[in-house]
Amino acid sequence: MTSTVPRSGTRSAEGSTLQAVLLDMDGTLVDTEGFWWEAEVEVFASLGHRLEESWRHVVVGGPMSRSAGFLIDATGADITLEEVSLLLNDRFERRLGSTLPLMPGASRLLKALAHHGVPAALVSASHRRIIDRVLTSLGHEHFALTVAGDEVERTKPHPDPYLLAARGLGVDPARCAVVEDTETGVTAGEAAGCQVIAVPSVAPVRAMPGRRIVTTLEEIDMPFLHGMMTGIH
Repeated sequence: MTSTVPRSGTRSAEGSTLQAVLLDMDGTLVDTEGFWWEAEVEVFASLGHRLEESWRHVVVGGPMSRSAGFLIDATGADITLEEVSLLLNDRFERRLGSTLPLMPGASRLLKALAHHGVPAALVSASHRRIIDRVLTSLGHEHFALTVAGDEVERTKPHPDPYLLAARGLGVDPARCAVVEDTETGVTAGEAAGCQVIAVPSVAPVRAMPGRRIVTTLEEIDMPFLHGMMTGIH
Protein backbone atom coordinates (compact mmCIF):
# COMPACT_ATOMS: atom_id res chain seq x y z
CA MET A 1 0.00 0.00 0.00
CA THR A 2 1.30 3.44 -0.87
CA SER A 3 -0.17 6.68 0.41
CA THR A 4 0.13 10.41 0.77
CA VAL A 5 -1.39 12.61 3.47
CA PRO A 6 -5.16 12.49 2.89
CA ARG A 7 -7.26 15.58 2.60
CA SER A 8 -10.42 16.12 4.63
CA GLY A 9 -13.88 15.11 3.40
CA THR A 10 -16.54 17.62 2.40
CA ARG A 11 -20.03 18.28 3.71
CA SER A 12 -23.15 18.56 1.59
CA ALA A 13 -26.03 20.98 2.03
CA GLU A 14 -27.92 18.27 3.90
CA GLY A 15 -25.03 17.98 6.36
CA SER A 16 -23.92 14.45 5.43
CA THR A 17 -20.19 13.93 5.15
CA LEU A 18 -18.48 12.16 2.29
CA GLN A 19 -15.05 11.25 3.65
CA ALA A 20 -13.44 9.46 0.68
CA VAL A 21 -14.04 7.73 -2.65
CA LEU A 22 -12.41 4.34 -3.21
CA LEU A 23 -12.11 3.29 -6.84
CA ASP A 24 -11.35 0.07 -8.65
CA MET A 25 -8.93 0.28 -11.58
CA ASP A 26 -9.38 -2.22 -14.46
CA GLY A 27 -12.72 -1.75 -16.20
CA THR A 28 -13.70 1.05 -13.82
CA LEU A 29 -11.20 3.84 -14.47
CA VAL A 30 -9.17 2.35 -17.33
CA ASP A 31 -10.48 0.31 -20.26
CA THR A 32 -8.11 -2.62 -19.72
CA GLU A 33 -10.34 -5.64 -19.07
CA GLY A 34 -9.95 -6.56 -22.74
CA PHE A 35 -6.17 -6.37 -22.37
CA TRP A 36 -6.29 -8.92 -19.57
CA TRP A 37 -8.43 -11.33 -21.57
CA GLU A 38 -6.17 -11.02 -24.60
CA ALA A 39 -3.15 -11.72 -22.37
CA GLU A 40 -4.87 -14.79 -20.93
CA VAL A 41 -5.82 -16.08 -24.39
CA GLU A 42 -2.27 -15.62 -25.68
CA VAL A 43 -0.55 -17.17 -22.65
CA PHE A 44 -2.73 -20.27 -22.66
CA ALA A 45 -2.44 -20.55 -26.45
CA SER A 46 1.34 -20.69 -25.97
CA LEU A 47 0.72 -23.58 -23.57
CA GLY A 48 -1.40 -25.36 -26.19
CA HIS A 49 -4.84 -24.50 -24.87
CA ARG A 50 -7.76 -22.52 -26.28
CA LEU A 51 -9.88 -20.47 -23.89
CA GLU A 52 -13.65 -20.42 -24.27
CA GLU A 53 -15.24 -16.99 -24.59
CA SER A 54 -17.77 -17.91 -21.88
CA TRP A 55 -14.91 -18.11 -19.38
CA ARG A 56 -14.26 -14.39 -19.74
CA HIS A 57 -17.15 -13.51 -17.43
CA VAL A 58 -15.82 -15.98 -14.86
CA VAL A 59 -12.34 -14.48 -14.61
CA VAL A 60 -13.20 -10.77 -14.89
CA GLY A 61 -12.73 -8.62 -11.81
CA GLY A 62 -11.11 -11.22 -9.61
CA PRO A 63 -7.62 -11.60 -8.16
CA MET A 64 -4.92 -13.24 -10.24
CA SER A 65 -4.97 -16.30 -7.98
CA ARG A 66 -8.66 -16.90 -8.72
CA SER A 67 -8.71 -16.12 -12.45
CA ALA A 68 -5.47 -17.90 -13.29
CA GLY A 69 -6.37 -20.80 -11.02
CA PHE A 70 -9.71 -21.21 -12.77
CA LEU A 71 -8.06 -21.23 -16.21
CA ILE A 72 -5.47 -23.81 -15.13
CA ASP A 73 -8.23 -26.08 -13.83
CA ALA A 74 -10.46 -25.49 -16.86
CA THR A 75 -7.75 -26.22 -19.42
CA GLY A 76 -5.68 -28.75 -17.49
CA ALA A 77 -2.55 -26.76 -18.36
CA ASP A 78 0.65 -28.20 -16.91
CA ILE A 79 1.81 -25.04 -15.15
CA THR A 80 1.82 -23.70 -11.61
CA LEU A 81 -0.20 -20.71 -10.45
CA GLU A 82 3.00 -18.78 -9.73
CA GLU A 83 4.39 -19.49 -13.20
CA VAL A 84 1.25 -18.53 -15.09
CA SER A 85 0.75 -15.39 -12.96
CA LEU A 86 4.20 -14.20 -13.96
CA LEU A 87 3.48 -14.89 -17.64
CA LEU A 88 0.14 -13.09 -17.49
CA ASN A 89 1.56 -10.00 -15.79
CA ASP A 90 4.43 -9.90 -18.33
CA ARG A 91 2.07 -10.25 -21.30
CA PHE A 92 -0.36 -7.66 -19.92
CA GLU A 93 2.41 -5.17 -19.14
CA ARG A 94 3.72 -5.42 -22.71
CA ARG A 95 0.30 -4.26 -23.91
CA LEU A 96 0.47 -1.08 -21.84
CA GLY A 97 1.62 1.89 -23.87
CA SER A 98 2.55 5.34 -22.64
CA THR A 99 -1.15 6.21 -22.42
CA LEU A 100 -4.15 4.03 -21.65
CA PRO A 101 -7.78 4.43 -22.70
CA LEU A 102 -9.74 5.83 -19.76
CA MET A 103 -13.35 4.89 -19.17
CA PRO A 104 -15.84 7.65 -20.08
CA GLY A 105 -16.11 10.12 -17.22
CA ALA A 106 -13.02 8.87 -15.35
CA SER A 107 -10.91 11.99 -15.82
CA ARG A 108 -13.81 14.31 -14.97
CA LEU A 109 -14.62 12.38 -11.78
CA LEU A 110 -11.01 12.36 -10.55
CA LYS A 111 -10.66 16.10 -11.21
CA ALA A 112 -13.94 16.81 -9.41
CA LEU A 113 -12.81 14.89 -6.32
CA ALA A 114 -9.54 16.81 -6.27
CA HIS A 115 -11.32 20.14 -6.75
CA HIS A 116 -13.67 19.47 -3.83
CA GLY A 117 -10.93 18.13 -1.56
CA VAL A 118 -12.29 14.58 -1.31
CA PRO A 119 -9.46 12.04 -1.01
CA ALA A 120 -9.49 9.20 -3.53
CA ALA A 121 -7.91 5.77 -3.16
CA LEU A 122 -7.18 3.29 -5.92
CA VAL A 123 -8.08 -0.22 -4.74
CA SER A 124 -7.25 -2.94 -7.26
CA ALA A 125 -6.84 -6.71 -7.41
CA SER A 126 -3.97 -6.15 -9.87
CA HIS A 127 -0.41 -6.50 -8.62
CA ARG A 128 1.67 -3.50 -7.56
CA ARG A 129 3.87 -3.64 -10.67
CA ILE A 130 0.77 -3.25 -12.87
CA ILE A 131 -0.81 -0.51 -10.76
CA ASP A 132 2.36 1.57 -10.88
CA ARG A 133 2.43 1.32 -14.68
CA VAL A 134 -1.22 2.29 -15.02
CA LEU A 135 -0.78 5.24 -12.67
CA THR A 136 1.42 6.91 -15.26
CA SER A 137 -1.77 7.30 -17.34
CA LEU A 138 -4.22 7.89 -14.52
CA GLY A 139 -1.95 10.29 -12.66
CA HIS A 140 -0.39 9.56 -9.25
CA GLU A 141 -1.52 12.99 -8.08
CA HIS A 142 -5.19 11.96 -8.11
CA PHE A 143 -4.81 9.39 -5.34
CA ALA A 144 -4.03 9.83 -1.66
CA LEU A 145 -3.47 6.07 -1.36
CA THR A 146 -3.27 2.95 -3.54
CA VAL A 147 -3.82 -0.69 -2.56
CA ALA A 148 -2.65 -3.60 -4.75
CA GLY A 149 -3.96 -7.15 -4.80
CA ASP A 150 -0.59 -8.63 -3.85
CA GLU A 151 -0.39 -6.41 -0.75
CA VAL A 152 -3.29 -8.00 1.12
CA GLU A 153 -3.64 -11.58 2.33
CA ARG A 154 -7.25 -11.73 1.14
CA THR A 155 -8.24 -9.62 -1.84
CA LYS A 156 -11.64 -9.06 -3.44
CA PRO A 157 -14.37 -10.34 -2.95
CA HIS A 158 -13.21 -10.12 0.68
CA PRO A 159 -13.58 -6.68 2.31
CA ASP A 160 -9.92 -6.48 3.34
CA PRO A 161 -8.64 -4.17 0.53
CA TYR A 162 -11.36 -1.59 1.16
CA LEU A 163 -11.00 -1.79 4.94
CA LEU A 164 -7.24 -1.29 4.51
CA ALA A 165 -7.82 1.74 2.28
CA ALA A 166 -10.27 3.33 4.72
CA ARG A 167 -7.90 2.70 7.62
CA GLY A 168 -4.99 4.16 5.67
CA LEU A 169 -6.99 7.30 4.94
CA GLY A 170 -8.23 7.51 8.51
CA VAL A 171 -11.90 7.48 7.48
CA ASP A 172 -15.08 5.57 8.33
CA PRO A 173 -15.86 2.89 5.69
CA ALA A 174 -19.55 3.77 5.96
CA ARG A 175 -18.68 7.33 4.85
CA CYS A 176 -16.79 6.07 1.80
CA ALA A 177 -18.18 5.64 -1.70
CA VAL A 178 -16.79 2.63 -3.57
CA VAL A 179 -16.91 2.56 -7.38
CA GLU A 180 -16.62 -0.90 -8.98
CA ASP A 181 -17.38 -2.58 -12.30
CA THR A 182 -17.75 -6.24 -11.29
CA GLU A 183 -19.80 -8.40 -8.95
CA THR A 184 -16.58 -9.40 -7.18
CA GLY A 185 -15.59 -5.82 -6.45
CA VAL A 186 -19.11 -4.74 -5.49
CA THR A 187 -19.28 -7.64 -3.03
CA ALA A 188 -15.98 -6.55 -1.47
CA GLY A 189 -17.14 -2.96 -1.05
CA GLU A 190 -20.47 -3.97 0.43
CA ALA A 191 -18.79 -6.40 2.84
CA ALA A 192 -16.56 -3.54 4.02
CA GLY A 193 -19.65 -1.51 4.89
CA CYS A 194 -19.07 1.12 2.21
CA GLN A 195 -21.64 2.82 0.00
CA VAL A 196 -21.16 1.11 -3.37
CA ILE A 197 -21.81 2.22 -6.94
CA ALA A 198 -21.64 -0.46 -9.65
CA VAL A 199 -20.64 0.59 -13.17
CA PRO A 200 -20.67 -2.75 -15.06
CA SER A 201 -18.16 -3.18 -17.88
CA VAL A 202 -17.58 -6.69 -19.28
CA ALA A 203 -19.98 -8.66 -17.08
CA PRO A 204 -23.33 -7.60 -15.59
CA VAL A 205 -23.76 -6.85 -11.90
CA ARG A 206 -26.88 -8.30 -10.30
CA ALA A 207 -29.55 -5.83 -9.22
CA MET A 208 -30.28 -6.13 -5.51
CA PRO A 209 -32.20 -3.99 -3.00
CA GLY A 210 -30.10 -0.97 -2.05
CA ARG A 211 -27.48 -1.63 -4.73
CA ARG A 212 -26.78 1.39 -6.94
CA ILE A 213 -26.05 0.57 -10.59
CA VAL A 214 -25.24 3.16 -13.25
CA THR A 215 -24.20 2.74 -16.88
CA THR A 216 -21.20 5.10 -16.92
CA LEU A 217 -18.97 7.14 -14.62
CA GLU A 218 -20.43 10.22 -16.30
CA GLU A 219 -23.54 9.71 -14.13
CA ILE A 220 -21.48 10.11 -10.94
CA ASP A 221 -20.98 13.69 -9.76
CA MET A 222 -20.56 15.37 -6.38
CA PRO A 223 -24.30 15.74 -5.65
CA PHE A 224 -24.74 12.01 -6.48
CA LEU A 225 -21.91 11.04 -4.10
CA HIS A 226 -23.12 13.30 -1.30
CA GLY A 227 -26.65 12.01 -1.75
CA MET A 228 -25.44 8.48 -1.01
CA MET A 229 -24.46 9.59 2.49
CA THR A 230 -27.91 10.99 3.37
CA GLY A 231 -29.41 9.10 6.29
CA ILE A 232 -26.09 7.71 7.53
CA HIS A 233 -25.46 8.56 11.18
